[in-house]
Amino acid sequence: MTVLKLEEYENDFWKDVDNRKTWDQIIPGELRDTKPVTLTAEVIAQFARLIGDDNPLYHDEAFARTTPYGGIIAPPSIHIVLMFACTGIEDWMRSPGTINCGQSWSYNIPARPGDTLTMRGTALDKFIKKDRLFAIHENAFTNQLDQVICTGRGWTIRPV
Repeated sequence: MTVLKLEEYENDFWKDVDNRKTWDQIIPGELRDTKPVTLTAEVIAQFARLIGDDNPLYHDEAFARTTPYGGIIAPPSIHIVLMFACTGIEDWMRSPGTINCGQSWSYNIPARPGDTLTMRGTALDKFIKKDRLFAIHENAFTNQLDQVICTGRGWTIRPV
């Protein structure tokens, strides 16, 4: 299990590009290789600052305790960072040149500091339209209690 630290997160998507799965290696229905990560209060606060969200639910424990949530929670969009943190360098979603065509997410319960999150991800379909390579994928994040944090489906145009 990995403790997520944003400063250690690799953001050079060209690094190790030759190790990424190619279009031909994307197999609909095949589970993507993932690893669990543990979320910290520091990562939640840092992520909220980076996206410009100063909601005290994300960084002020005293305030967060007075809310129905009973403590700090993560912004719902943290799943974007988690998707990359839970996957290795070979994951096809990391390919430079990937274009996000859209996504739809459902949120069940908030992620919290100390949660160990696991992603289950798979390609649902892939097809070619007007000489572009499309992949439809689905991801689900669960915590250490096997509770579903969020699920989502996305559409991407893959690099040639």
